[in-house]
Amino acid sequence: MARSRDLFDDTTMTFGEHLEALRIHLFKAAFGLILAMVITLTWGNWFVDLIRRPIDQALTRNKLLNKDEVTNFWSQVTSWFEKPAVTNSEAGPGNAEQEKAPADQSTIFVRVKPSDFLRILHGADPARFPAAKPEDDEKPVSLALSATEFGNFRQTTEQSNRPVTLNVQEAFMMYIKVAFVAGFIIASPWIFFQMWQFVAAGLYPHERRYVHVYLPLSIGLFLGGALFSFYLALPLMLDFLLSYNRWLGVVPTIRLSEWVSFVILLPLMFGISFQLPLVMLFLERIGIFGANDYRSRRRLAILVMAVASMMLNPGGDVGTMAMMLVPLIILYEFGILLCRHWKTNQPFEEPAMS
Repeated sequence: MARSRDLFDDTTMTFGEHLEALRIHLFKAAFGLILAMVITLTWGNWFVDLIRRPIDQALTRNKLLNKDEVTNFWSQVTSWFEKPAVTNSEAGPGNAEQEKAPADQSTIFVRVKPSDFLRILHGADPARFPAAKPEDDEKPVSLALSATEFGNFRQTTEQSNRPVTLNVQEAFMMYIKVAFVAGFIIASPWIFFQMWQFVAAGLYPHERRYVHVYLPLSIGLFLGGALFSFYLALPLMLDFLLSYNRWLGVVPTIRLSEWVSFVILLPLMFGISFQLPLVMLFLERIGIFGANDYRSRRRLAILVMAVASMMLNPGGDVGTMAMMLVPLIILYEFGILLCRHWKTNQPFEEPAMS
């Protein structure tokens, strides 16, 4: 009768010693997380501003259309791919005076033609101000107007383009949530290092070597997916979705808690999906698929990636799905290249006995 083998029969540490080592590494990881959270709680407003910036900018860019600008559905779709036209208020020599003028919430700038301004003065005092004749090439100039009501109006307008909270504790809870997530991200290298120190004690040398190779590549792909979603996919998706609010004349009211949850989940889903080349390489190394199998089943793989993009997409819209699908197709081809040109020994082979 074969003797039963315990999991730790071949190790130099007892089960209790393993638990003690795990407790020490968990304590060190928790201490690093607490230290990082002290930093993020102190400067949490900066992290909240970073998360809010995409939606604030998108709400500012997507103003409501007037009746003359309303078009049909296909014009609305094609206009998203066109470069926005520069309006009169964004061009002209008057902006130079506005940039040089000090920032004052109670001051606004209006653009008038000199002939129109002189005509008003002539109507008020004809003896003092002569009549002016308008010229064809006459350019408008900026005129500064100051009043307390302008400052109140500006503040109300700016607040209408910001996310809202629906109860008194929501802002505080979102601040804590953002600080915790930011603290975990900052402390993640130290946390992963402690976990690695515990796990590496039970690995063979050749297994550690593979972790040293694949772990940096995995982290790089994850960070690449997260940065791609936050700085490229997210702004384009917001402009596409909010453009329909402009077109339909609907004022969007973005809730802060829902936005924070969405903007945290979206980079996470992109980061996970960008692990596709490593998954393909892993399946090739254990002999389930090969590079030729990936090439011959490319169409089926694209269909699977499309379904996965739809399921991993927290927004549930076609735009975000397309933003995730296109990089996945590129990463699929990159995975084929890895399987074809990165030839190594099987990671699960036992080391040769001397």
